Amino acid sequence: MINIRTYKGSDARALWAIFYYAVRKVNLRDYSQAQVEAWAPDDFAPDIWQRKMNEIEPFIAEIDGEIVGYADLQENGLIDHFFVHHEHQGQGVGRRLMEHVLDTGKRQGNCKLYSEVSITARPFFEKFGFNVVQAQTVDVRGQKLRNFLMEKRSL
Repeated sequence: MINIRTYKGSDARALWAIFYYAVRKVNLRDYSQAQVEAWAPDDFAPDIWQRKMNEIEPFIAEIDGEIVGYADLQENGLIDHFFVHHEHQGQGVGRRLMEHVLDTGKRQGNCKLYSEVSITARPFFEKFGFNVVQAQTVDVRGQKLRNFLMEKRSL
C-alpha cells in the first residue's frame, strides 16, 4: 500500500537520492548523459537541497516505511518537483502522488495547476489532463534541456 504523508526535514537526504537516480536513470531515456549530469550534478550542495525541500514541503510517498517518491504543490498551483524512485516506476506511486496533488489543489480552491515537465514525464501528466501550454528550452548548468510548460484547469 502506498501511503502519502507530510514532509519532515530529515527526509531531504532520501529525496535527493530519489531525484538524482530518477534523473540519471529514467530521464536518460530522453536526455543526453551531459544533460542529466547537469540536471542532477554529483557535487550539488546538500545545504542548498535541504533549504529547497524545506521551502517546497513536498508530499512523501512511502511503501512499508520506505520513501519511494515525492511531489509538491505550491499555493499558486505550481508543481515544482514530482519524482518517483527509479526502482518503483510503473507501480502506482506517481498515480497516487498525482491524485493527492489534485485533491489538495481542489481543497485549496486552485482553478489551475501548472508545472515545467520533462520530455519523460509529459505522457504521465497528459494522462491526468494536463495540456502543453508551450515547449521551452531551459539552460541548466550550461546544458540546454527541452521541457514543457503544462497546465490543468478546472480541478
